[in-house]
Amino acid sequence: MTVSAEHQSHQNSAAVSSPRSALIARLLDPEQVIMFDGAMGTMLYAKGVFINQCYDELVLRSPDLVREVHAAYVKAGAEVLETNTFGANRAKLTQYGLEAQVGTINRRAAEVAREAAGEQRLVAGAVGPLGLRLEPYGPTSRDEARAMFREQMQALADGGADCFVLETFADLEELEQAILAAREVNAAMPIVAQATVGPELRTAYGASPEDIARVLDKWGVDVIGLNCSVGPQTILEAIERMAAVTTRKLSAQPNAGMPRDVGGRTMYMASPEYMATYARHLVQAGAKVVGGCCGTTPDHIKAMVEGVRPLAPRTRVVVGASREELASDAGKAKTPVPLAERSRLGAKLAAGKFVTSVEIVPPRGVDTAKLEQDAAALAKAGVDAINVPDGPRAQSRMGAIATSLIIERHGIEAVTHYACRDRNLLGMLSDLLGASALGLRNLLLITGDPPKMGPYPDATAVFDIDAIGLTNLVSQLNRGLDPGRNPIGEPTRFVIGVGVNPVAIDAGHELKRFHWKVEAGAEYAITQPVFDPAQLESFLESIHDVRIPVIAGIWPLVSARNAEFLANEVPGVTMPPAVLERMRKANEKSKEHALVEGIAIAREALERVRGAVQGVQVSAPFGKIEYALEVFGDVIA
Repeated sequence: MTVSAEHQSHQNSAAVSSPRSALIARLLDPEQVIMFDGAMGTMLYAKGVFINQCYDELVLRSPDLVREVHAAYVKAGAEVLETNTFGANRAKLTQYGLEAQVGTINRRAAEVAREAAGEQRLVAGAVGPLGLRLEPYGPTSRDEARAMFREQMQALADGGADCFVLETFADLEELEQAILAAREVNAAMPIVAQATVGPELRTAYGASPEDIARVLDKWGVDVIGLNCSVGPQTILEAIERMAAVTTRKLSAQPNAGMPRDVGGRTMYMASPEYMATYARHLVQAGAKVVGGCCGTTPDHIKAMVEGVRPLAPRTRVVVGASREELASDAGKAKTPVPLAERSRLGAKLAAGKFVTSVEIVPPRGVDTAKLEQDAAALAKAGVDAINVPDGPRAQSRMGAIATSLIIERHGIEAVTHYACRDRNLLGMLSDLLGASALGLRNLLLITGDPPKMGPYPDATAVFDIDAIGLTNLVSQLNRGLDPGRNPIGEPTRFVIGVGVNPVAIDAGHELKRFHWKVEAGAEYAITQPVFDPAQLESFLESIHDVRIPVIAGIWPLVSARNAEFLANEVPGVTMPPAVLERMRKANEKSKEHALVEGIAIAREALERVRGAVQGVQVSAPFGKIEYALEVFGDVIA
C-alpha cells in the first residue's frame, strides 16, 4: 500500500517525536501490527446500563463511566481506542429525540476517549451504519446519507479523533458514502473501513470477502477489514480469502464467538485464551490491525495483546534516532571500535575466516560442573565459540549472561543470546552495560519465545522493543550513547549478531525484518537450524544486497521422535519430508542407526553450505557435545 501525499503531509505536520504521529505511521504501515480495543456496549451493559437507553448519549450523562471503559482497554494494552459513537448519527439519535445533539455527542465522545488515551494512544472516531435503506432499496438518497455521515465525522474530528473507523457495514453502497464523507471532512485522516459478514461468509446484501476487498481496495481506503456478527474462526477464513486479492492492510475485529442465550441473558462464550489463539492466526493470515467487537472485554484484549506480541512486538519505546537527530549527535557519538579488535570471533568474521560454534543450553539449576567440562572440551577441540540461548522455548534456566561468564573462564568465547521478552528497556540497558564491563563481547539479539510456550504460561512477557530495536540500542552503545543519546563514556565493544529464519512461513516479512536488522547495525547473523540446504542457498541469494556474514545453524537429529518434535513443536524450524522419512527408516532398524543417520544428515548439510556461509553453529542435542563434534569432522581438525 502506498501512503498518500495527504497522509504524509498529515504525519509531517506533527512533531517528529510525537507518539501519536508514530502510531499513525504504524497504522498506515502495511507490515506493522497495531491493536484496537474491544466492545464498548458489552462493558456498559455489564456496568448496569439497560439496553433501552441510548448508549451514545452516555458521554454526556455519564462520561466517567465511558472513560472507565476506555481506561480499562488502555491498561489491557490497546493502542487505539474507538469512540462511543457507533450509533451517534442523526438517523439513529432521532429514535431517542436526540437528533439536535449529534455534534455535541460526537465531539464530547472524542474528547472523553482522548482523556483516557492521552498522547500515547490513538483515538478512532467510530461510525456505524445509519440503520436506513439507501436508494434504490429505500427512501434515503446517497447525498442524504453522506450528509449524515459528514455531520457525525466533522464533530469527531473537531473533538480530536486521529482516524475514522467505519464498522459493521453490510451495504457496500452505504459504506462508500461514509468513505466519501470522511474524505470531505479531512482527506488526511486515515480510514479503516470494515464490513460485516455472516456465518456463510456473505454480507446481508450478498457480497463475499473477495468482493469487499476488491471494492474497498478500488476506493483507496487505508485499511480494509471485517468486524462483528461472527466469531474469530469465521473472520479468519474471510481474512484469508481477502488477503489473496488485495495488498492493502487488513483489519479483523471479531465477536467473542457467537452470542448465546444463557438464563435470559445474551452471553459470548469465547474465552480470552481462545481469542488470543485466533489473534495470532489472524496476524499470520495477514490482518495487521486486530481488536475485538461484541462480547470482548479488556481481559480478551489483554490476552490478544500478549498473543500477538511475539509475532510482531510493538516498538513502544523509540530506541533509534532520526537522521537529523543522529547528525546533531555527531559531536557526542564516538567511532566504534573496529570489529576485528572487539573479540576473537569478531576478528575471524572481519577477516572472512570460517567460524565454528556449538550451542549449549544453560543448566536448569545451579550445578555447572557439566557445563564447565563441556566448555573445556570444546576449547581443546578447537571450536571458536559456544552459543548460549536465553530461555529458549520459554524454559526456566540459568541466565545467559551468567552462563557465558562461566564458559569464558575456560578459554573459549561465548556468544550470548539476549532476548527482549523478559526485560524492559531499562533492564536491558543495565544488563548490557554490566555484560560489557565483565568482558562479554559477542551477542546474538533475539525477540524471544512467548511465555505460553513454556512451563510458566502465566508469566508476563515484556517486549518493550523487539530484536530490531535492540540491535539499534546495542549499535548506539557501541558508539558511546544510551537510548536517550546521552554519552556513557567509553563505548561498548559488542559484536552484534541477529537471528534469521531462511525458511520462514512469511518469507517476505522475514526478508524485510532482516534488512531492518542490518540497517539497525547487525554485523553477522545466525540462522535457524537448516535441514534443507537448497532453501538456505535461495535465502542467501535474496539478501545479496545487504549481505553480512551468515552462520548456518546445524542440528544433528538423534531419533525420528526428535525430528518430529522439531518439525511440529519448535517455532521457526522447517523439516523436509525426505529428512523425516530418512530418520523414520533408520529408527525402524535401531536407535543407534537413527543417531548415525541424524549425524550424517547434519554433516551433509554442513558440507553443502560450507562454501556459501562464513561459519556454522552446531547444536548439541540433549547436551551431548560429542554429537556436535562428530558433525564438524575435519572442519576443526
